[in-house]
Amino acid sequence: MGRMLAADTVQIWFTFAIIGLAVVSYVSERISMELTSVFVIVAFLVFFELNPLLTEAGTNALSAPALLAGFANPALVSIIALLVIGQGLYHTAALERPTRQLAYSGRRHPMLTLAATLVCAGFLSAFLNNTPVVVMFIPVLTSLAARLNVSPAKLLIPLSFLSILGGMTTVIGSSTNLLVSGMVEQVGLMQLGFFDFAVPGLLLAAVGTAYVGLCVPRLLPERDPLASEATGLSGKQFIAQIEITAEHPLNGAEPIAGLFPALKNMTVRLVQRGDMAILPPFEEVRLRPGDYVIVAATRQALTDVLLAGEGLLTTDLPASDDDQALTLDGSGAELTLCETVIAPSSTLIGRRIGQSGLRTDTGCIVLGIQRRSRMIRGRLEDIRLEPGDSVLLLGPRNRIRNLRTNRDLLLLEWSAHELPDIKLANRARLIFACTVLAAATGLVPIVIAALAGAAAMIPAQCLNMRQAARAVDRRIFLLIGAAIAMALALEKTGTGQLIAHAVISAVGAGSPAIVLSALFLLIAVMTNFLSNNATALLFTPIAASTAAELGVDAKPFIFAVIFAANCSFATPMGYQTNLLVMGPGRYKYLDYTRTGAPLIVILWVCYSIFAPWYYGL
Repeated sequence: MGRMLAADTVQIWFTFAIIGLAVVSYVSERISMELTSVFVIVAFLVFFELNPLLTEAGTNALSAPALLAGFANPALVSIIALLVIGQGLYHTAALERPTRQLAYSGRRHPMLTLAATLVCAGFLSAFLNNTPVVVMFIPVLTSLAARLNVSPAKLLIPLSFLSILGGMTTVIGSSTNLLVSGMVEQVGLMQLGFFDFAVPGLLLAAVGTAYVGLCVPRLLPERDPLASEATGLSGKQFIAQIEITAEHPLNGAEPIAGLFPALKNMTVRLVQRGDMAILPPFEEVRLRPGDYVIVAATRQALTDVLLAGEGLLTTDLPASDDDQALTLDGSGAELTLCETVIAPSSTLIGRRIGQSGLRTDTGCIVLGIQRRSRMIRGRLEDIRLEPGDSVLLLGPRNRIRNLRTNRDLLLLEWSAHELPDIKLANRARLIFACTVLAAATGLVPIVIAALAGAAAMIPAQCLNMRQAARAVDRRIFLLIGAAIAMALALEKTGTGQLIAHAVISAVGAGSPAIVLSALFLLIAVMTNFLSNNATALLFTPIAASTAAELGVDAKPFIFAVIFAANCSFATPMGYQTNLLVMGPGRYKYLDYTRTGAPLIVILWVCYSIFAPWYYGL
């Protein structure tokens, strides 16, 4: 390589030190993940610029372009593009209706429904690339968790882990399996069949699934993707009204046991019919045009009614200065739901909502009102406003933004939440289906499928550029860039190979079972810092030569490389699926270490016991 021995030693120890400090910083979280990633990249850039790692051609193997190449890595581009596609699905509520049906069918056994969904993802990962499988299930599980009142943080790491475990069972389960299979066939060592390692793979997958199902959710924190108030999970009840017209779906509806089945998750407080207020129980009441149904409902329940597109709660919105007239079911409207509070000195105090001018002044409609002191009965427009009343407003995004300067209403910034545009749901579903199909069938590489899908979301009007840019998670962007720089330094300096040979030499005099166990553990640790494919490339020839030196069958050693290289559980950068769930689950680095490290130990112990017995070592 044309390098001095002392320089090699310095480079190796520097690589060790930086990676060690990075791991400690990521786990301790005393410094933000983004800042740690930047420091890692800068440290490598400066050091290898001053101490170049020269190749035979005299060029620097760890030059700035090489170390920064991670930011153009296809894996990073794929993940960013898939996050944009997920944002398009969310913004159009593309999975709202199927998820609602799944949640409704699983109400009696919510945990069973969630478990079945996760197991289904793991099963599919045995026959499809696990990355598109996880992409497909993230929005489903997130929506399902919200409907079943479960934190998504309890489900998304299990989804990633189960997809990796499912991918261990067949040759096509992951790219690592295919890579090792191709290598051993190319050198004439063996030819792996589709189910050649299915028996140990199924054992590891079964044991791992039991751990994931029983332990991982307990080790993960309750962490919602948004503030509970913003998502309507706080339970705060707003008074809203539904006007019955001749075309309204509730025209002619009659209660069953005092309840109106169409108004799920809502409490009907009264039915206003002219000057007569009909109070519960609503016996022999048949709704007719002109009636006003006054309901108490959470913000989430009101949002669900709007997204259902069934016409239960629809109204025209006034035009803003630079927009045409908008309606709740119109396309292209960036409608935003927010909460405001009547200020103590507001000029609205004492006015009825219908005569307050709120709609004209703000360009928004009053969807509901909440008063902490008591539950209000009466038509919405007849309610007199009081200081401290929470008013739920719905309007165009620019109108909601203008409320920041309103002296009568105090805008709760965190509560502003854009409503999905349900008219475009079918377009988003089609783009998503084509992306997954193209990637799963191998028609094009996943990076091309993901980029094409993300790009298609913009002209299809499922997203605008601002919304697409908001889907990009800077933590993931910087973490992947730093991880690839660390992996490259490990590989080019020979640090990874040095570790491998040192460990194998240390146990080389032991029995084949001990050597196999040590090899599995070493690969399982290394794969969380190198990429799983790089780890497989590094250790496949080492495993084969080790088996030859010991004079035993190479299969259990080659299979150890496959299984251990897939044990990418302990770090978010260990595997693409871990990074995919990081943003939606709002996970931290330590969440992966806390849940993934025990899983690695369990799989290591299982293989170390089972393989020597099964293969007769």
